Parts: sequence; C-alpha cells; structure tokens
Amino acid sequence: MTGPTTDRLHGLDALRGGALLLGVLLHASLSFFPDQTWITHDASRSIGAAWLFFAIHLFRMTAFFMIAGLFAHMMIARRGWLGFAKDRAIRITGPLLVFWFPAMAGIITALVWNAWANGMVTPGAPAPPPPTYDWTNFPLTHLWFLYVLSLFCVALLVLRAPFAALDRQGAWGGIVDRVTGALIGWHTPVVLAAPLAIAFWLDPQWVVFFAVPTPDAGLIPNAAALTGFGLAFGLGVLLDRRRDLLDRIARAWPVYLLAAVASGVWGYALAGGPMLTPMAEPTVAKALAAAVMAVAVYASAFAVMALCLHFLSGHSPMRRYLADSSYWVYILHLPLVMLAQVQVQDWAAPWWLKLGGVTLGVLAVCLLTYELLIRHSFMGRWLNGRRVPWRQRVPAATPAE
Repeated sequence: MTGPTTDRLHGLDALRGGALLLGVLLHASLSFFPDQTWITHDASRSIGAAWLFFAIHLFRMTAFFMIAGLFAHMMIARRGWLGFAKDRAIRITGPLLVFWFPAMAGIITALVWNAWANGMVTPGAPAPPPPTYDWTNFPLTHLWFLYVLSLFCVALLVLRAPFAALDRQGAWGGIVDRVTGALIGWHTPVVLAAPLAIAFWLDPQWVVFFAVPTPDAGLIPNAAALTGFGLAFGLGVLLDRRRDLLDRIARAWPVYLLAAVASGVWGYALAGGPMLTPMAEPTVAKALAAAVMAVAVYASAFAVMALCLHFLSGHSPMRRYLADSSYWVYILHLPLVMLAQVQVQDWAAPWWLKLGGVTLGVLAVCLLTYELLIRHSFMGRWLNGRRVPWRQRVPAATPAE
C-alpha cells in the first residue's frame, strides 16, 4: 500500500481542467435544445444539442469532485489541516464571495437584453417587481460548485479530526485502505450507484434527463447532489491514500467506457430524451430509471478518469496551461455565453456553427483575459496558488574586451 505522494498527476490535472472548460460548451448548448429550457431559444435547434449536453453533464461534475477530493487529501498531507483550511478559504470560498455579484450582474444583463430583443419589454411600462430570495432559493449561479466544494472541505476537516486522533498507530487507516482496495474494480460504479439511486428515487422533483440535479439554488444542496458528489469527493480522498489503485483504474478503461456507453444510452432512452417533467411518484419505472442513471453517472466519471490516466499521464505544456486557466474560464464564462446566445439567436446559420462560434468566442475572451490579467498577476497566485512571471528577455552577451 502506498501513501500520498507529491508527484504531479498530469492525467488528473487534464481531467480537472477539461471538466471545467467543458462547462462553456455545456451551457452554450442549452439554447439549441428542441424545446425551451433556457433563457434564449435559438432559431436553429436540434436534438444533437441535447445529446451533447447529456453526454457531458453525465460525468463532468462527478469526475470533478472525485479529483477535488483526491487533491484535498493531498494538500492536507502536505500542509496540515490549518494550511489546508487557509488555502481553501482563500482560493475556493474567497472567489465565490468576490465573483458572485459580478457574475449575477452579467446574467441579469443578459436576461434583460433577451427580454428586450424578444419584445417582452414594453417601453415606458413599469418594471416587474424583483424576485425575492432567501436561504431556500438563493441563486448561487454557476458558482454553486465553489459553495458545495467549500462545504465538502469543511466536512472533511470535521470528520478527519476524530479519526486522526483515534488512529495514531495507523491501525484503522490500514483497514480503510484495504476496504478502498476491495472497492476499486469493475464493480465500483455499481456499488457507488446504490445510495445515489435511492436519492433519485425519493426525490419528487427528479428529472431523469438531468441525472444529478444541479444544486444552484438554495444554501442547502439537494439530497441527490450531496449524495452523488459527496460520494465522489469521499472516494477521491480515499484514493489519495492508495495511489497504487490509480493504475488499476487506468487499466480498466475499456470496461468503464463500455459500461458508461451502455448505461448512458439506456438512461437516455428511459428519460425519453430532454424531457423536463419530473418523475414525482416512487414507482417501479422510476426505480429502474434511478438505478440505470446512477450507474451511468459513476461509470462515465470513472471512464473519463481512466482514459485521462491511461492516455494523458505525461506532461504537456498546453494541457498544463489549459488546466491552470480553467478555473478563471469557468468563473467568467456563463454571463458571456448568455450574452453571446442572445446576440446570435436570430442569425440564419445552422445550430452547430453557432454553437461552435459561441463556445470558441467565449473561450477566446476568457483565455485572453487570463493571460493578460490573471496568470502573471497577484490574481494568478490567488486563484491557482502561483503567479507565473512574464518571460524576460535574456540580455545579449557583450563581447569580451
């Protein structure tokens, strides 16, 4: 059994960055659904946009939280609980508090512009009353993942403290490591799926198509999100104690990929496509859909994790750059995506061309601002833990006299 090391896991770095960057494509696809699901409803729509959304949404945040748990335990081992708490408060909770208002202002701007562009605003008419918010419906926007990640980090510290105090000799830790070893294999998605399927089945608001419901409204995350993402985060913590198991996961990528495709296609069929009607009653049909979708969530998360560990384990300057930039890109992207969707919604162009244009255009703006404003400034140290200095020109050597 191996303990945590400080070796950089380039494959997981790539997956973490990719999971955040895919948020741009995910949110850009929403306006091209066949039926209205978003603030804009583009003139060009296709079921292909729904397929794309479904495939990305199935694994993206579950995989992210699994990696976040692994890196969290790694940081505790390296810096201790106090250093970990300080780092997470500065780099996770801090950006949530600082960027929530600008993000919300940008989203409201896009909503108002879309209402005006579609004739839903009458000049001179009194403005509608603003919505009221409390702890049950507070709009966390796309920054909800920072809020939930902050909660998980606090929970990790609270749960770890008594365990560390009682296990000074390492006996209990050895048992936990052996249980983790028994858990990891082809059967892992099925084992993890059991509690998530129960959470789906008991949720009267559960929409099959959206799998794990996004906890973006309210200060208490829904039970399915806490279960699905919490199990992923906890497993990531355990995997950092058993780094040797990452090789086992990487070798099993064909099994996980086959399970992800099979359960994902079956789950999409049970959902009936991008249907937004919840399965309210805990029926046998809902139980089947819950079980299949829960397996699909974890199988797809393990599939992309295994693929990245197997094929992207080497160092790549480009992948490292994109991984470093992904945090800023995710923070900035949603208002820009919504503004771009409003701009192009009536253009006479195929949906895939507009989707590509919105995605690439927003990514270009985000990456440009990252390079000019974030990477080489104090913001880079704040968000990424390090500031990359600008390249300095090496002075030409003067000839010896």
